[in-house]
Amino acid sequence: MEHTIVLVKPDGVRRGLIGEVISRFEKMGLKIVAMKMITADFDKLGKHYKDDREYLMKLGEKTLSTYEEYGKDAGKDLGTTDVLELGKMIRQWTINYVGSGPVVAIVLEGKHAVDNVRGITGPTMPVGASAGTIRGDFATDSAAYANAEKRGVENIVHVSGTVEEAKFEENLWFHKDEIQKYKKSNDD
Repeated sequence: MEHTIVLVKPDGVRRGLIGEVISRFEKMGLKIVAMKMITADFDKLGKHYKDDREYLMKLGEKTLSTYEEYGKDAGKDLGTTDVLELGKMIRQWTINYVGSGPVVAIVLEGKHAVDNVRGITGPTMPVGASAGTIRGDFATDSAAYANAEKRGVENIVHVSGTVEEAKFEENLWFHKDEIQKYKKSNDD
């Protein structure tokens, strides 16, 4: 069975959405095999949101695309149009946001766990998420607003993007002895 990681971010915790988020995954048939509430330190968040050129360039490119889409001037609003510098800014704002309070870290197990969790969560930007998804039902934020306010996008949850990313994140957020093995009543 495949594993994936979900982090209920500080905005989801503060809004009392932990149970709702968990309920949606359980109703889908996914099994919680580990869960804890922690306030992540900046070292852990720095590893989670990698300080690597490829990742930073992707963040910067997305930021410029968002500015173009909304007809805004990134240079004027953010002081630069350098893709790498923009990526560094966005990464830091995201780390500050996710580190601003407790998160609930969850390991889910099931068939196609990564894809199924991504589907029920909706796209990263809540403004583009459909009703019925976690972000579509509970968030309205966008990069346009977050960037203008120099903060991370408040989108309730983080979910792993790939199986490889899920493995990395599971090892980052959990010790092997925290992962439980058990049968649900309908596993037989």
